[in-house]
Amino acid sequence: MIGSLCSPTFSTGVSPSPPVRSVRRSLNQSGFLSLPGPGKRRNGRVGSSGSSNGGGFSARRFTIRCGAPSVVESEFSEKVLQSEPPVLVEFVADWCGPCRLMSSVIDWASEEYKGRLNIFKIDHDSNPKIIEEYKVYGLPAIILFKNGKEVPESRWEGAMTKAKLKEHLDSLLESTTVA
Repeated sequence: MIGSLCSPTFSTGVSPSPPVRSVRRSLNQSGFLSLPGPGKRRNGRVGSSGSSNGGGFSARRFTIRCGAPSVVESEFSEKVLQSEPPVLVEFVADWCGPCRLMSSVIDWASEEYKGRLNIFKIDHDSNPKIIEEYKVYGLPAIILFKNGKEVPESRWEGAMTKAKLKEHLDSLLESTTVA
């Protein structure tokens, strides 16, 4: 997904479930359950869309697409550990809600720090050796690397605001010492 903007994308799959009083349930764009309002009738039934899914839930799968390119285990040494400028690595997963919240913040950082800092993301589920080696237990997680090593005090687990990330990165880039 190199070069694409950070934004959660949706793919809709339908899981059949028994109808409940002929009311079709679905997730709205924000991912919340939405029911038809009063007076919204189609085909003589409240909330019926004419589909044959039996009034089941619409399931959505989120995929994180980010301005920061992805790195896999085979590229990690070359792109992260052997990089001349410092590298910020974000560990993410498609199923992680806070990772989706951080996607726009990481996209902003990849533009804001372009030239001073390389930013990559690593999919948690696809890269178990890296996850085990760097002991990433919470998602999202960010780690700053310089000269092939983790910068002390650079690790952060959990979502953060743009202002907090800027404060964190600015303080790290001022004093990029490696243990």
